[in-house]
Amino acid sequence: MPADLRRRRRGIFNPMVDEFRASGNSPPMTNPLDTVFAALADPTRRAILAMLLEDDMAVTDVAEPFAISLAAISKHLGVLADAGLISRERRGRVIWCRLEPDAMRAASVWMQGFGQFEPLDLDDFERFLEQELYERSE
Repeated sequence: MPADLRRRRRGIFNPMVDEFRASGNSPPMTNPLDTVFAALADPTRRAILAMLLEDDMAVTDVAEPFAISLAAISKHLGVLADAGLISRERRGRVIWCRLEPDAMRAASVWMQGFGQFEPLDLDDFERFLEQELYERSE
């Protein structure tokens, strides 16, 4: 298979972005964070990652809730795997997908560097809400 066809097949699955890249206006994504954020830009891929938070899943199980073809799901999974967000493993006839948290962790660390995305302490937030509701009810 020619290299340019392989690149198009492994695009980020967004025709507008793929077309922009093909025009020569955008440098190739060589930084791993670029690949991670490009993969996270698609809502279908984010939904797949959320599903994989629960447990490893077979490709057919991943595809089940979506109203798109198995080939489209496979392409999404390929983009997630290329970004390092998931890994795929063949077990007999079935391909299983597993969440790989390290790539997501790198993106999270990068965002936290801006100071706007600090982790939220949900226990403190709950106490704050209880106090606010209590004060308003008096």
